[in-house]
Amino acid sequence: MRIIFNSLFGIAVLMIAGLVYMFAFAKRRNVIIHSYTVRKEINRGKKLSLFFISDIHRRHIDKRLLEKVKRHESIDVVVIGGDLAEAGVPLNRIEQNVKALSTLGPLLFIWGNNDREVGEEEIRKIISKHGGIILDNSDASIPNHPLWRICGTDDPSSGRVDIKATLRNANSYPYLIVATHNPYMFKKIEAVCSPDLMLAGHTHGGQIRLGKFSMHALGRFSLQDGRAKLISNGYGTSIIPLRLGAAPESHVIKIYY
Repeated sequence: MRIIFNSLFGIAVLMIAGLVYMFAFAKRRNVIIHSYTVRKEINRGKKLSLFFISDIHRRHIDKRLLEKVKRHESIDVVVIGGDLAEAGVPLNRIEQNVKALSTLGPLLFIWGNNDREVGEEEIRKIISKHGGIILDNSDASIPNHPLWRICGTDDPSSGRVDIKATLRNANSYPYLIVATHNPYMFKKIEAVCSPDLMLAGHTHGGQIRLGKFSMHALGRFSLQDGRAKLISNGYGTSIIPLRLGAAPESHVIKIYY
């Protein structure tokens, strides 16, 4: 009996330790740095620095994360890649997060599949209050980089995705960034144009991975012929506040052109 008790106690301790590790792992403030050169006929000797963060969900954006970003780079534009929030997240926390991110640079937001659970108008008011722009099938300029345009789609969960409207000005600028919450949209966008950078989140990198087994592939940054694609693991968690094998991420992308 004592042997059985000790075995069960040992298993319980290991399970608790595992859960504590996964919880702490999910709270890491990772800032991943990417850099590449856009291949064009003219090299202008300039640099665009973009901060991308997606899938914040219930997490807090705190000073420690902001300090990490600022330590790496002065940011030209901040892109929130959807799932800023989900049902049950207090509006004051959402506003605090948006306010914090807006201190890094001009703010752009695209819808995720969970954001409207807290109320579309509430999200719109918060983004607008802090000088942000919502890219829902639309595009915007990037301050101090007039040759660049950034486009953003609505999320497929809304039933409102309009690729044609999103990319209506795509051919009017030498350089193009396209952001969409769900990476499955990449193929639809590439059927119309060839962006210099594509951004997405949504998958959480699988969030909990048991070796190679997971619901989704790990996020990754890929580069081909001077064009880049980023699928982020995201910063927060969904359903349970745990991660394993898929570290939380935010990203500084330095583009030389």
